[in-house]
Amino acid sequence: MPFQPHLHRSHAAATAGEGYAASQQGWGDSGSPWEKFCLDAAPSCNKWRTCPLLSPDITPYYIIYRMSNPTTDIAIIGGGAAGFFAAIAARRANAATRVTIFERAPKVLAKVEVTGGGRCNVTNSFAAITDLRQAYPRGHKLMKRLFMTFSHEDAFRWFEQEGVPLVTQDDECVFPKAQDAHAVISCLTRLADRLDITVSCRSHLTDIHRTDDGHLELRFQNGTTRLFHRAIIATGGSPQARGLHYLQRMGHVIEPPLPSLFTFNIAEQAFRDLMGTVVDPVTASIPGTKMQARGALLVTHWGMSGPAILKLSSYAARWLAEHGYQAPLAISWTDQLTRQQVEAALTALIADSPRKQLASLRPLGLPSRLWLFLISKMGLDPAKPWGETGRKTLNRMIETLTNDQYMIAGRGTYRDEFVTCGGISLKSVSPQTLESKVCPGLFLAGEVLDVDAITGGFNLQAAWTTGYVAGQAAASP
Repeated sequence: MPFQPHLHRSHAAATAGEGYAASQQGWGDSGSPWEKFCLDAAPSCNKWRTCPLLSPDITPYYIIYRMSNPTTDIAIIGGGAAGFFAAIAARRANAATRVTIFERAPKVLAKVEVTGGGRCNVTNSFAAITDLRQAYPRGHKLMKRLFMTFSHEDAFRWFEQEGVPLVTQDDECVFPKAQDAHAVISCLTRLADRLDITVSCRSHLTDIHRTDDGHLELRFQNGTTRLFHRAIIATGGSPQARGLHYLQRMGHVIEPPLPSLFTFNIAEQAFRDLMGTVVDPVTASIPGTKMQARGALLVTHWGMSGPAILKLSSYAARWLAEHGYQAPLAISWTDQLTRQQVEAALTALIADSPRKQLASLRPLGLPSRLWLFLISKMGLDPAKPWGETGRKTLNRMIETLTNDQYMIAGRGTYRDEFVTCGGISLKSVSPQTLESKVCPGLFLAGEVLDVDAITGGFNLQAAWTTGYVAGQAAASP
């Protein structure tokens, strides 16, 4: 007899605790109410043999279905943003799955808890992005493809539909309306619990082996082994290559992991004495290259930080590593104003206030402390009247304001983000499903891939996108 899924809606809701809507899908379709009923409700209540809604005419179909659609066991290695999103996507894509998240740390989603200063920069509006390479120095082509499946707009809708209202700031960064990362953490953990996703902390994976019958054997640090049909590696960025050796032994190509999103150490003490000074915006660049970034710059007790510096560190991560984090740095304190525009502004200032001292008038709205520092750096007398500024001095001012030179003397840290470039080469995975090309059934998601972004919510968006794609692909029948 033909099976009508809606006949079993009430029993499925009562036994599985889920109010799945009636559907006209075929009863063998993945994700249909019948599938959810057969695989979850009936076995859990042990009443399917005598259930009045499962007549003797239907029962044989159920048995055949169970035999031809066995449960798929999926392991998620890594209890971070990408791991949780992959687990949820897998369970929702196919109810015939058992999903277990293995996290080596004592608790899950620890990085999500501290990102964005504890507020969790969920994603970005991408309104200021005209080319994805501006946001993703490595992996922009892959992200463009994957965004066709799950984009930043999808992520925004997803969280709001799951009860996490979001707000977009003036800088296009998207945060929970609650301004608290725990809103996101609670959402993910609540869904994992509702979908019967098992979470195992203090579980450190050390090796993966594909068995002769196609299973994936996972070996853990405590000596235990587990067999799974499929696995998703979502362990995040590895600061050192040895953290990826087990994947390299399987044949994956490893791009050397290196820090990204870091601050610059500046040796010049007089500059560091400006600690706390903010100039917004500036343009920071590395002379002799095309790498540059604009945004706010913050002077710190060790050198430079702020969005402009963090973006530049991301763009230049590999170049700076190759140069030992010792390199020239140019700062345009006037952002994108041309030399001609700066000259016109200075000439007007001289004409309007010829008797004012250099120290008393700050050109182009520069902070007072910074302007006094630049006067000293140019070797000028702060008491000198603006009207006595000659052509040579004017040119020196223009050059300093538009192309101020410093030396990067090492890298600092940026505690709100822990991002590395490098990881599993994108050549080692399918660009459609993120499945490993060398180990069928193994998928990769998140920062373990050679995909990283500038600050502003772009890295978490990569976690949501890659986790979603890998989860759905791993759950496919």
